[in-house]
Amino acid sequence: MKKSARKICRFTLAVFATALLGGCLYLNRLMPIITGYAAKNLASAVFISGREPAEVEALDLNFSFIRFTSNRVDFEKREVTSRFLWSKSKAVFRDGYGVTLLRGDSKESLLSHPWPLAKDEEGSPALPQGDSTLAARMEPIARALVDERTYNGYPFAFVVLHRGGVVAESYGAGIGPDTRLLSWSMAKSFTNALVGLMSGDGMVDIYAPLDIPEWQQDDRKNITLNDLMQMQSGLEWNENYGNRSDVNLMLHREVDMGSFAQSKPLRFEPGTHWYYSSGSTNIIMRWLRGRFDSDEAFLGYIHDRLYAPLRIHNPYFESDMSGTPVASSYLYATARDFARFGQMYLDDGCVDGKRILPEGWVDYSVTPASDSKDGYGALFWLNRDKSFTDVPEDLFSCVGHDDQRIYIIPSKELVVVVLSCSHLPDNMIDFDRLMKDIIAQLQ
Repeated sequence: MKKSARKICRFTLAVFATALLGGCLYLNRLMPIITGYAAKNLASAVFISGREPAEVEALDLNFSFIRFTSNRVDFEKREVTSRFLWSKSKAVFRDGYGVTLLRGDSKESLLSHPWPLAKDEEGSPALPQGDSTLAARMEPIARALVDERTYNGYPFAFVVLHRGGVVAESYGAGIGPDTRLLSWSMAKSFTNALVGLMSGDGMVDIYAPLDIPEWQQDDRKNITLNDLMQMQSGLEWNENYGNRSDVNLMLHREVDMGSFAQSKPLRFEPGTHWYYSSGSTNIIMRWLRGRFDSDEAFLGYIHDRLYAPLRIHNPYFESDMSGTPVASSYLYATARDFARFGQMYLDDGCVDGKRILPEGWVDYSVTPASDSKDGYGALFWLNRDKSFTDVPEDLFSCVGHDDQRIYIIPSKELVVVVLSCSHLPDNMIDFDRLMKDIIAQLQ
C-alpha cells in the first residue's frame, strides 16, 4: 500500500514537473512577443501620440500576458523597457522614424542613422466644412460613439466627410486634431498608394515577377506585386494574433520583417488562393525601397509624391531595425490625415482636382481578387460580398486591428474615419449599426 502511494506520488510529481517545464518553455517562446508588444506600443503611444503611460497601460496593454508586463518609460532617453518574468524588450523613439523595437543590433547603431529629411513645421490643416444641417444631424452620432460609447469600443477619433466637407469631427479625452494615432493594418492601403504612384511614374510593373534573388531557384520567382497586394502570393503564412504565429514573430522578433516574410516557402500557386498576410506588404515595402539609390531618395519620394499633395505633415511610418517602414502595421497620422487619404480614393485618385494616383488605379484597387469571394481588392477590403448588410455594395475600406477604419462609399460621397482601441472581442465597435445610422442621416 505504501509502495503504491509512493508510486502515485512520484507519478504526480513527474506530471507536475513536466507540465511546469512545458509551461516555462511555452512562455519562453512567447517572451519576445509579450515584452516586445508592450515596449513598442507603449513607446509609440507616449512619444508619438502624447498619451499618458498609465492610461496606455490600463487600456491598450490590458489583455492576455501583456497586462502583466512591468514597463519603464525614460522620457530623457525617449525609450521604453518592458519586462515579464526573465525577459525584457526595449523600444526607442527617433525623430522622423518614430519608435523601433530593438532587435539584434545596438541602440547606438540605430541612432547612427538620423532622419534624412527636413521636418515640416506646419500642423495638421483644417478640413473644409460640409453642410451645416447634415452636421447637426450627425452630432448625436458623434456624441454617442465617442463620448457615450454606445457603439462599444474605445474610440479616440471620429471624422466624417460628405462631398469633401466635414459633417462630423469628434475626439476622446486627451486626443485632438493634431494627435497622431496608430493605423495598424490601414497602413497596407497607404502601401497601395505608394505602389500606384511608382507604377504611374513607370518605376514598377505590378504584373511582372519580382526580381528577389532568393526566389529565383523555385516557383516563388513567379510572384508579382499584384499577387502580393491581392493577398494571393501563395506564400505560407499564419496571421493568428493569439499565439506564436508568423505575424507576431515578424512584428516582435525580427530585425528585417520583409526578409522574414519573403523567406517563407510557397504553399500554393501564385494568384490562386486568397488568405490574409501582413507579411505580403512588408515584402512589398522592402522591394520598393530597393528601387531607390538611398533612403533619402526613397523617403523623399514618399513625402513629395504622397504626403505633400495630401497635406500630411510629419507622419511616422515606423521602420524595423533594417530601416524599412513597417508597411503592414505602423503608420501614425492624424484622423484628418486619414480622412484626406480616404477622400483621395473617393475622388478617383485626385486631390483638389489634381490627379495624384494614375488613372484607373482606384478601379484596379477595388477589383476583387480572384479567390477573395468579392471581399478583397488590392490592399483594400470590399463590400461586394455584402459583409455589411445595410451599407451600399460599393463601400471599400482600410481596416486595422483594434477597430481602425477608413470607410469610402462613392455612391454616398462619404468618407468615415474611426480610430480606436478595442482589442477585447466582446467590446468591438458595432460598425454595421454605426454606418447604417450615418447613412440614414443622408436621406
